[in-house]
Amino acid sequence: MPVSRSRSILAAGAAGVVAVLAATLIGLPPASAATGDGSPTDANIAFVGRWDRSNSTGYVPNWAGAYLKTGFTGTTVKLRQRRTIDLYYSIDGADFRYLTNVSGTVNLTPTPLRAGNHTLVVSYRVVAGSYTGDAVFQGLTLDSGARTLPAAVRPQLIEFVGDSITLGTTSSRTALTAYGWLTGEQLGTEHTQLGYGGGCLVATADGCVSVASQFLRTGYAANSPAWDFSRYQADAVVINLGTNDRSHGVSGTDFQNQYATFIRTVRGKYPRAAIFALRTFSGRYAAETAAAVSTVTGGGDRNVFYVDTTGWLPADGLSDSVHPNDAGHRAITARLAPVIAAKLTTTPTPTPTTAPPTTAPPTTAPPTTAPPVTTPPPGGTGCAVGYAVTGQWQGGFQGEVTIRNTGTAPVDGWTLQWSFADGQRISQAWNAGYTQSGGTVRATNAGWNGTIAAGATTSFGFLADATGANNRPAGFTLNGTACTLS
Repeated sequence: MPVSRSRSILAAGAAGVVAVLAATLIGLPPASAATGDGSPTDANIAFVGRWDRSNSTGYVPNWAGAYLKTGFTGTTVKLRQRRTIDLYYSIDGADFRYLTNVSGTVNLTPTPLRAGNHTLVVSYRVVAGSYTGDAVFQGLTLDSGARTLPAAVRPQLIEFVGDSITLGTTSSRTALTAYGWLTGEQLGTEHTQLGYGGGCLVATADGCVSVASQFLRTGYAANSPAWDFSRYQADAVVINLGTNDRSHGVSGTDFQNQYATFIRTVRGKYPRAAIFALRTFSGRYAAETAAAVSTVTGGGDRNVFYVDTTGWLPADGLSDSVHPNDAGHRAITARLAPVIAAKLTTTPTPTPTTAPPTTAPPTTAPPTTAPPVTTPPPGGTGCAVGYAVTGQWQGGFQGEVTIRNTGTAPVDGWTLQWSFADGQRISQAWNAGYTQSGGTVRATNAGWNGTIAAGATTSFGFLADATGANNRPAGFTLNGTACTLS
């Protein structure tokens, strides 16, 4: 894990800037006389994610993917642990090392380092919501005369909320090889994963824990204290819930309503965060998730996005019937990271709502720039288009479009055009860009699906408002060539 260079705390101005940024982003304890001594209250140590810091002699991480990071001087560093624990650590950005059943004073440098400034990251191993062992950080022991240095804190943080899939269960390093950790690292942000193995969105009578309810707490335990959201503000929140609700009898209507409520809860805690609701990788409650997003965006919060994950997992991407393996998590990261990156750089100011809209949702003005110009490929051309409504609710629907190249030459860059006859208005699309003028829609390829080989297909999806009839478009053209309907 790359970690930025350390700085000497003797450089008072630089250290002050780093400390202020860290305190704002991650909620570091205020600077005190302990700064530099490696104790839990040392302001040079950044605690990323949700940590219980009520006891100054030992800080406890909660949820998966929480970690601490700091710089230090000298040639050795030791970790002080209350009792037995499994953990991962990285020094100077090297690959993480794994220690099992360690306790007391744990030497992280059995081979001394070169003299100088170094960096350290520590993450305790978590299994399905509960740590393996006693995850109580009691401080660092350094060389005589050595001290910690201010942690280099990245300016943005992404919070991932879900179940055992989000925790990385069955992947080789659990949280560290899960898509949340990998996505944060790829985007150069801080990151943390909140999840409960077997957790649901909706609390059920047979005991399924509501992750949405526990989101408001410091940890996963039912009696965990309320979390202080002033500790840090997430720049993005990625929700992946619904895999377990079906087996506990949660109805689609209940799931949809409570999902919309949860999105509003997240918005209330993080007013400026981009919120992403993932289609579960199994496809469970996909239409209800999309409808919940449509309800919230229709109420004025345009910084919430449904992410269709259809086709993200490769054939060899599961370790069992549910959980992604390392290859699966990497594949998810490759698709998710650019989706988040686009919204982190162009984040609108949301207008939260506390109730479903009572009037027709507002439409989104189409972009004023023209779509990229594409031309039909040389040689034989032909196309077939499949159009399906995959979910529908009062005032809106989810659509999916599949394009098949029936010609003999590849399509290199595409624009698909059609017209809605009943006033439907697209509000969001994935795997394609789009413009809409009146009823006419032009969808253009994304960066990764512009080439359609002869005989191959590509697909994209969208959410749209529909206040009346919702008839299927009568015809489609691909780069100006009329397509048959399939």
